[in-house]
Amino acid sequence: MDQQGLGRIVREFGARWTSDAADIEAYLAAQVSDTSHREVVGPLLAASGASGVVRVGGREVAAWGDPDVPEMAFSVTKSVVSVVAGLAFDDGLLVPDQPVRQVVDVPEFRGPHNERITWRHLLQQSSQWEGELWGKPASVDAQSFREGTEVHGTPPGEGWAYNDVRMNLLAYALTLLFRRSLPDVLRERVMDPMGASDRWSWHGYRTSGVEIDGHSVEVVSGGAHWGGGLFVPARDLALIGQLFLDRGTCGGTRLLSAEWVDQSWAPCPVKPEYGYLWWLNDEQIPWPGAPATGRSARGNGGRHLLWVDPARELVLASRWTEEPLDLIRDVSSTIRSTG
Repeated sequence: MDQQGLGRIVREFGARWTSDAADIEAYLAAQVSDTSHREVVGPLLAASGASGVVRVGGREVAAWGDPDVPEMAFSVTKSVVSVVAGLAFDDGLLVPDQPVRQVVDVPEFRGPHNERITWRHLLQQSSQWEGELWGKPASVDAQSFREGTEVHGTPPGEGWAYNDVRMNLLAYALTLLFRRSLPDVLRERVMDPMGASDRWSWHGYRTSGVEIDGHSVEVVSGGAHWGGGLFVPARDLALIGQLFLDRGTCGGTRLLSAEWVDQSWAPCPVKPEYGYLWWLNDEQIPWPGAPATGRSARGNGGRHLLWVDPARELVLASRWTEEPLDLIRDVSSTIRSTG
């Protein structure tokens, strides 16, 4: 590892951040291109500056900004939903190819189309679910057309779209499956055992509550399109990346099965660069010129990033960083690949 070069890179990127997001309300309004249902219904957190962490070989080797300050994660939250889904899989509650309707009996999974949706479809964003949840119809999410490779109007499993409403549906279904809030599950089973801070939090919408066993439970969102989602420091986010790099173990203790890590990083048949809510860079999509061995969680155009590269034993977590592709390339160039 070129420690001197790495230090120069992180100093450079620490000075280049999305300063417009200090006014988060105006920033989000400018980012969302929906023509209707634009109202923000979840909490927002103003950006405090660029921050990040680099881990190599299981230890932190560089940091910039204040990596202990929580920031909105945007769609990085989706990969954290995959972590919780993995816990359900390990517990025997979630069978990927089982129709969700068979274990979660709610109106959202009824009807000839939606009753065919499996957990795998939701995890790969290929469910093509039709409906409305928490006041937001799936059809209004403009980012469902953002990638340029989306296929709409097909049966479950035959098309793909990056859709926050459908992500919220998965979070809802998992909450009903566990019969408790997803943040509680994540904290107890993953974050506390890894030694994460107590500064992270996970939010839903003011409309996203459900009654379970006589108690009101908030259903968190899987992104921040309308606010909410995961608010997490870069250092805690890097620990999640390390967990996947170490194939589900932390300090010799297994928190997540290696089988789930493998499934999460297996390509979706209709979107090969996507797994279970993780991006796979095998064909250098969406990160051209970056190592093909990398896997990533990305949000807000990559300004929020969790990059995991097993070939370099590398975890890179960055927040509010402009030009994230350059960051990945430059950091990767300082570390010799073993794969």
